[in-house]
Amino acid sequence: MTDLDPLLAETAELVKRMAEAGLTLATAESCTGGLVAGLVTEVPGSSAVLDRGFVTYSNAAKAEMLGVPMALITEHGAVSRPVAIAMAEGALAHSQADVAVSITGIAGPGGGSEAKPVGTVHFACAARGHPTVADAHRFTDNGRAAIRADAVRVALQLVSNFTDVLKGSSSL
Repeated sequence: MTDLDPLLAETAELVKRMAEAGLTLATAESCTGGLVAGLVTEVPGSSAVLDRGFVTYSNAAKAEMLGVPMALITEHGAVSRPVAIAMAEGALAHSQADVAVSITGIAGPGGGSEAKPVGTVHFACAARGHPTVADAHRFTDNGRAAIRADAVRVALQLVSNFTDVLKGSSSL
């Protein structure tokens, strides 16, 4: 596994800012398998911030735990903007968190296609009373661990951006 330690200082700063703002977080992770939630819990005091994490690797888990409609998955695929949005909004609806981030992607080495190659990852971030923001990246296929680490980095940045918005210091 790629070392996530380089992200620890950034994560600690995010946890501090969220705690100071009284904000809580939920994660809905597929290809990262709980790495975002795990990294957050590496930070002392993270219990004030992390409400819960959903590891929804299978399509059934996305539907059962987050309420993602199977028709949405069938129409767009599990690795898609609409599913990432539904995952983030579902995590928000099924938690007490103020902010939810979702990640769904293809970390490889298999599973890619011409339309969605290995390294394709969709993200979304939802917050109560704010429009959901979605993003997509095609990371270089430097291996499964590297793609997952890149996805964690982007997810943390999305949460950081939302934290700034909720604190009133910037706009998305």
